[in-house]
Amino acid sequence: MEDGTFESLGYCGDTGVDDDVLQWDQRADCEVRQILDRIADKWSLLVIALLDKRSLRFTELRRAIDGVSQRMLTRTLRHLERDGLVSRTVHPTVPPRVDYALTPMGATLHSTIRTLVVWTEEHQNAIAAARAAYDDRSAAEQEAAEREAAERAAIAHAALPASGPPGPARRVLAGAAADRGRPGFLEA
Repeated sequence: MEDGTFESLGYCGDTGVDDDVLQWDQRADCEVRQILDRIADKWSLLVIALLDKRSLRFTELRRAIDGVSQRMLTRTLRHLERDGLVSRTVHPTVPPRVDYALTPMGATLHSTIRTLVVWTEEHQNAIAAARAAYDDRSAAEQEAAEREAAERAAIAHAALPASGPPGPARRVLAGAAADRGRPGFLEA
């Protein structure tokens, strides 16, 4: 059994033409969800994009994909081959030469990925501006919260008696002084 798949894929319903994501079967054993999880990971997207123009050897793919480990690339290629998106051809040479290429079905997926990349390129400046605005708002909110906390601490410190023991004992005394004004406080 392949890692990451379930022994029995339950009936997951037909997504058909209904584009309402709330109508999709969201169970973990749903085949549609498994396929989307597999093809939408970052390594799969990069492999499919690189194999669009021509077949490549494992080492060529590994050099072209910054940050992918040998193990992760091997797993990704196996999963894509199992799903019918990538073909693996072993040439009988010494050492053996293995080429990977997109299948016709994989090529149709590449056009979808290309659309996503084009959308990203068209909106990258707007996304960068939104990120900067969010970061500025977050920083301003954090500064305001820190100022408010410092003001509360200053007010609490000003309410403490000027003389008396320092540190935690002083805070206990300040609490006791505040209790004296409450009804039911017993003084000795």
